[in-house]
Amino acid sequence: MSNQYETVFIITPVLSEQQMKEAVQKFKALIVAEGGELVHEEDWGLRKMAYPIQKKSTGFYNLLEFTAKPEFIAKLETEYRRDERIIRFLTFKMDKHAVEYSKKKRGIKKPEKKLEE
Repeated sequence: MSNQYETVFIITPVLSEQQMKEAVQKFKALIVAEGGELVHEEDWGLRKMAYPIQKKSTGFYNLLEFTAKPEFIAKLETEYRRDERIIRFLTFKMDKHAVEYSKKKRGIKKPEKKLEE
């Protein structure tokens, strides 16, 4: 059974725009290759961090929302740790309320139930 997840990761700011996009593409391809499905993605761009990480005060923030099997998450996070371009990451399982909120935030309305007469 697949669950819906949201992952946010920060890419080191020393990369070019093209290198940053390649890093994002790598993780999107990994999700799809493992049978997951991308639901939504957001590129938040270069942002200032609350505190320096690895002597960097900014980073490229990206959000991926996807469905996948629970055992895939460990593999995804291992790939984050192995990739020197990734400064930080956070992945969490979305419950039904988070999924609904996310859809609402993106402007997707669920179909209204028709009343049977």
